[in-house]
Amino acid sequence: MRNLLLLAVIAVLCLTGCSGTSDDANANANTEPTPMAADQYTDAGTALADGIKLLDRGDTERAIELLNRAVELDPDLADGYFQLGIAYSLIEFRDQIQPMDVPGNQPDGDEPEKPDSEKTASTKAFEKAVDAYKKRIDADKEDHAAYYNLGRSYNKLNKDNEAATALRQAVKLRPDDIEYHTELGSILIKLAKYGEAVGALRKAVDLDPENVEALDLLEKAEAGLKRINFTTLPKDPNANKEGANAAEEGTGAAPEIPPANRRPSGPPPPPRATPPAPAKTP
Repeated sequence: MRNLLLLAVIAVLCLTGCSGTSDDANANANTEPTPMAADQYTDAGTALADGIKLLDRGDTERAIELLNRAVELDPDLADGYFQLGIAYSLIEFRDQIQPMDVPGNQPDGDEPEKPDSEKTASTKAFEKAVDAYKKRIDADKEDHAAYYNLGRSYNKLNKDNEAATALRQAVKLRPDDIEYHTELGSILIKLAKYGEAVGALRKAVDLDPENVEALDLLEKAEAGLKRINFTTLPKDPNANKEGANAAEEGTGAAPEIPPANRRPSGPPPPPRATPPAPAKTP
């Protein structure tokens, strides 16, 4: 009898010990390794990848260190500059640092460019991203991801017309990409080009009927187009018809109307730490 009790106790202890060991192993497996110190990185791509991981985990200061190391190792690393812009924007929003006043939709030359000393760190990073993505496009005119990220970089600088131009080209090169159509539609709403925005966003919804972001933006674009059609009396009686046709076909633009939904003044909302679009596939 004593032997049976002893065996039972041993069995319980064994099960408890094994369970604890398994839990420790699972915990270790789920813990991501801590990235190295920035100056230990010798490969720009590795530094970029680890910097993005830190950014996603909310360790923004360390992410900035690694991302700066990435662009130091590769001065033409466009994705590195873009992610740096995102990281600096988060810090600036936290510290309530006002972004640079960018002319945005104003024609070139209406407002002088501010000196670098008056620009925020995020602005400088996004400007470098623009230059780097342009270099990628010069090397490969079919690089749809570079056009897409160029448009996103212009968007961060409030240069909406330039952003729309780049995103249109990304959509042209890859017409079945949901994110490209959605981003283009968002920019076109800011520009009050509702007819063209409806076309782009309807395409995004056709590709993914469950895309909540595209559905929400499509509702806003359609509301804007209806508002224009009901409140504007164009000199050309065919103007509204042309705007509706643009919405149906997904091409062209709504009648030229003074924008009614310019971005409000004040600090922008905190940016999302989203990775850049993947490199183009054959």
